[in-house]
Amino acid sequence: MGKSKSLQILLLLALSAAANAATTILPRPNSCDIHEGQFVFTPGIPVIYAPGLEALAEYITEYIPLRQIDDRTWTAGQSLRLLIDDTLGAEAYRLEVTPQGVRVTGGDYGGVFNGLQTLLQLLPPEAYTKHATLPMTVPACRIVDEPRFHYRGMMLDVARTWMDADRVKRHIDLMSHLKINKLHLHLSDDEGWRLEIKSHPELTEIGAWRGGDSPVWPVYGKWDEKYGGFYTQEQMRDLIHYAGVRNVEIIPEFDLPAHSRNIARVHPEILCNYTPDLEVTAGYDYRSVWCAAREENYRLLADILGEVADLFPSEYIHIGGDEVDMTQWSRCPDCQALKSREGLADGHAIEQYFLGRVNRILEANGKRAAVWNEAIRGGNLPRNARVHGWKDVDACLEATAQGYRTVVMPGAYFYFDMRQSPHEEGHDWAAIFDVRKTYSFDFGKCGFTPAQVANVFGVEGAFWSEAYVSHEPEKPDYLDYMTFPRICALAEIGWSEGVREWPEFYRRLKGYYDAMGAQGIRFRLMPPRVTYRNGLLSASVEDGSRLTYTEDDSEEKPYTGPIRTQTPELYLFRSRYQSGRSPKVGTPAYYRTLQPAVKISTSMGESKEFPYVRAEEYRGIARTARTCRKGDWIRYDFEEPFTCREIAVRTGNLQLPRFIFTTGYVELSTDGETFERAGELAKGGWMLRHPERPIRAIRIVSTCEGNGCPYVTVQSPVIK
Repeated sequence: MGKSKSLQILLLLALSAAANAATTILPRPNSCDIHEGQFVFTPGIPVIYAPGLEALAEYITEYIPLRQIDDRTWTAGQSLRLLIDDTLGAEAYRLEVTPQGVRVTGGDYGGVFNGLQTLLQLLPPEAYTKHATLPMTVPACRIVDEPRFHYRGMMLDVARTWMDADRVKRHIDLMSHLKINKLHLHLSDDEGWRLEIKSHPELTEIGAWRGGDSPVWPVYGKWDEKYGGFYTQEQMRDLIHYAGVRNVEIIPEFDLPAHSRNIARVHPEILCNYTPDLEVTAGYDYRSVWCAAREENYRLLADILGEVADLFPSEYIHIGGDEVDMTQWSRCPDCQALKSREGLADGHAIEQYFLGRVNRILEANGKRAAVWNEAIRGGNLPRNARVHGWKDVDACLEATAQGYRTVVMPGAYFYFDMRQSPHEEGHDWAAIFDVRKTYSFDFGKCGFTPAQVANVFGVEGAFWSEAYVSHEPEKPDYLDYMTFPRICALAEIGWSEGVREWPEFYRRLKGYYDAMGAQGIRFRLMPPRVTYRNGLLSASVEDGSRLTYTEDDSEEKPYTGPIRTQTPELYLFRSRYQSGRSPKVGTPAYYRTLQPAVKISTSMGESKEFPYVRAEEYRGIARTARTCRKGDWIRYDFEEPFTCREIAVRTGNLQLPRFIFTTGYVELSTDGETFERAGELAKGGWMLRHPERPIRAIRIVSTCEGNGCPYVTVQSPVIK
């Protein structure tokens, strides 16, 4: 076969793939007309850019190896042209592809960037690798598009799990390909302070680290090392520039007045004026709320926020306002005097006073406040503050009804740290949901009136990283798996109007799998369907992914057809597609557990609010009355000895390793009197498969002195 014939076949295949890509664009464009013909990018074709678009010309040539030519020196010929037409709206674009060339016209810089993202989706997926070679084919088309909301955001928590600048840049790249244009960076919390403040270098010299010789207790993982990091102001300027090229605004958050245990370990004088009970925490001051009455606190915040305001171009700085333990103010004589002097009715009024002072600091620096939804209780926060409605839909309805510009992000739809099915990892306090639930969010069905929708500033997803630190945070696997493809649904809700149908979206989502694979995203696939009938165990998928299975935790094997077995409870199935993977799925028999009668006792006392009977009856968590010390124990005494396939016991919350024995071991007894050491704890828990003898009692013993918290969580045993 001649070279010309081979090239023709390759171009035909590329054209077919490109035409298919035009029908799988994410997020869905407002108008997309596919025409006959195509344009072929070949070596020598230039990218021509209008004034102000040089950065985008450089950006697109990372994906399409073209040469750049200033608009003023261009002569006629085939080209990729980047243009501005100010009759288009903000971030709107028009993409026109003909056999003579490609024109991306935007209403502004952001519009041109958005048009380029649509162009990238029309190219072969290899373009996303930045190593593609020409020729590359694009179908002839005309796409006219603009966003529904100009705030389409993603919140990234870098305080609990440290993510360096390169990892944040990677996340910016991935989200910007979906036209998400706001990165809300959670830069401080109880566990870390992540931005250099030159007037107070101790905030990062000390507060950016936990564990080791740091006064900040290690939590969530990496208990035996000094862990953390921070961005210098120079690194943050580079991040801001990098994001800006990609049409992403970085919005910093410093969580106040609560979630401040970290800075309180660096500056304990910011706390309220009383002596806390340190016995329950083994000497660790667990308080986390700024004293509202201390004038020196506002001077410290003026120093911090003044530098932050100078550093970030964003009009808004997020100052938190959530989950305040107001009992700390009620125990403080200075805060009670402030309450009396200012005529403040309650703790919410004290918070309004505190946030009002902080808001005036921001205004003096030319900025506005963004806050979590709790901060509007009391009604005194200025209406030019932006509210992020996180807790639930009702919180978003309340904020929009009160006239606040609101970023809608209720946890039950947009908190991507929530687990995606009952047996996967993640939180579950808001909901257990996958991409289908995210895509189902509908303002009308959730009760927003037209007037309230008019106050919706945009939508935002969130990834809180408490669990990330114990999932090899140096790798993107867990972050990718939890956010993709849910972030794809978020992007469409923020961009596209009109009726949304899951089958149509899922078809386009599957069309984006190759692009995610080319970007190296470790995305989640929908779980396989597993059935067991008449002794045959079967699994299937509908997305073209490759199925594998394990038997009794053995090595993965390819699934080639139904398996005849009398023990379906031993099998798990998973599918893979490029860098994507599904969760492991079994039949109901795999998840079935025993609930033998058990009595729980400990050396640490019992919480009145969460007594042991909750765990004994397999209906919820229990808590101790204080934290653990060396030699403390939790004991499970079973009414009768039992055998099982697998048994697991653990301290701490199921979704993340906190409130745990950070180190310890497990002992087993066959008679309830004599115990033998069976193994070491890992992340506060222990699991044994196929016990050799019946079990009558289990004892967990602590070898740590405290866990940085005021109690230990006690779980029911899990017995399969």
